[in-house]
Amino acid sequence: MLYETISNDMKEAMKAHDKETLNTIRLLKSAIDLYLVNNKMERNTCSDEIVIDIVSKQVKTHKESIEEFKKGNRQDLVDNLLREINLLSKYLPKQLTKEEITAEIDKVFDKIKPTSMKDMGLIMKELTPIFRGKADMKTVNEIVRSKLN
Repeated sequence: MLYETISNDMKEAMKAHDKETLNTIRLLKSAIDLYLVNNKMERNTCSDEIVIDIVSKQVKTHKESIEEFKKGNRQDLVDNLLREINLLSKYLPKQLTKEEITAEIDKVFDKIKPTSMKDMGLIMKELTPIFRGKADMKTVNEIVRSKLN
């Protein structure tokens, strides 16, 4: 399970005195634990899907922060967040390429046969479980919009 892997990686970072890695993993583990507490779940019931969702949200937040730090000319903070994204990404499934994303979208389009932008919700509802943790949903959304137009 991913939760156990994260716990083990945290222990390894402690033993190696790697403070940067340790801080990133602690933040991730805290976010997972907070989710479990809020949803009244036990640690042993934490599925990989939950962990992937939380990691994906953290990566997304980091990417948004990077954009803001770039506007403020804070390259030091950008570099730090990029390092954290690299570390967090190892807990995500392999990211799909744009070609793989487009191929999956084409399959859903063949199945649903959308006629206008009104079908966007149906398409995204079908695509979200397919791409969970494997692709940036912003990219998926952009491709779907371009195909619908």
